[in-house]
Amino acid sequence: MKKLELILINISGFDRPGVTSALTEILARNGARILDIGQADIHHYLSLGILIRTDDSASGEIMKEMLFKAYELNVKVRFTPITPEAYEEWVGRQGKGRWIITTLGRRITASHIALVSDVIAGQGLNIDAIQRLTGRTPLADDELPMSKACIEFSVRGNPRSRSQMQQRFMEIAADEELDISLQEDNVFRRCRRLVCFDMDSTLIGTECIDQLAERAGVGAEVSAITEQAMRGEIDFCESFRRRVSLLKGLDESVMREIAESLPITEGVERMMRVLKRTGYKTAILSGGFTYFGNYLKQKFGFDYVYANNLEIVDGKLTGRYLGDIVDGRRKAEMLRLIAQFENIDIQQTIAVGDGANDLPMLTTAGLGIAFHAKPRVKQTASQSISTIGIDGVLYFLGFKDSYMAEPERTVPGDLNPA
Repeated sequence: MKKLELILINISGFDRPGVTSALTEILARNGARILDIGQADIHHYLSLGILIRTDDSASGEIMKEMLFKAYELNVKVRFTPITPEAYEEWVGRQGKGRWIITTLGRRITASHIALVSDVIAGQGLNIDAIQRLTGRTPLADDELPMSKACIEFSVRGNPRSRSQMQQRFMEIAADEELDISLQEDNVFRRCRRLVCFDMDSTLIGTECIDQLAERAGVGAEVSAITEQAMRGEIDFCESFRRRVSLLKGLDESVMREIAESLPITEGVERMMRVLKRTGYKTAILSGGFTYFGNYLKQKFGFDYVYANNLEIVDGKLTGRYLGDIVDGRRKAEMLRLIAQFENIDIQQTIAVGDGANDLPMLTTAGLGIAFHAKPRVKQTASQSISTIGIDGVLYFLGFKDSYMAEPERTVPGDLNPA
């Protein structure tokens, strides 16, 4: 009577085309059933694991042929018997929680990985896979100030305390100049479709109203009102009305001059190129001004712009605005409306911003990202980016540099997140 055997086969050595094909052909010829398979390549060094089910009459022949073939291919092969009990226990872990932990910074050190993996182990989770999302770094570029590095951990299990895990990651991030994202690896994480951005101090490195105020000669007065709002003495809408009123008489041409010299945040062009290529809808939801939002829309291809309209009469600002003020509440409303119009589930949305008036949309979106934000915003948002440019958003979505660098293709899925 034939006896079923479970064998884990581990192959390692210098990688070359045809290794996997040659070894799996032996399994196919001997009628083995593959129960699990995984392969990684690190600096041209192959690590391939195959779990097979076969009967005892074929297992000897499989191992003999694979040993000969491994010698011919100059790779090492190791066979480990697996008990049915161990296999069933492994199958039973299916359906447990899955998490994606993304570490992001100008550079990632062994110390960073040790700290993050220690938190993972302390929560009783198991690392299934680790991959580098950023491109290969030449030695000469390792210390460049604008370099970036991203490592993604795929983790399985249910954390003992998600809140404590998140808190510990925030502490490490603050101490180590590192960004750490913890996301549940569910269907929504893999199919985000709408990204909404704040504008001032997010897509651009300035506040447009400050630029206008300086040109109008009222910079100090506008700054004083802004400080009042930040201290909570007046709300956003009141501060907005008072600041806009000080712009009365400013020539419309000044707005064009400011728009053409806006300091664009690092990574905007790259991020927008990838998001557009892969079919994402994008929106600017800003407490700033529509004029500048439309300039960015034309320059980078955003799909929507919702901001505040300044009233202009005879080429001069009147000190008034048109329509409702776009405050934090309105931003969250517009995120929902765009998602509804595009037939996108709210869990498939992303919001990115830096200020307190961005918190409503950050907490409404399926993924809220505080970008180079104030401490209160970072503590409230589920994710944050503080170490690199805004294209860091792409790594939180699972994109790899190798995907982003490729030209447009017609094959579906080529540029989708991992």
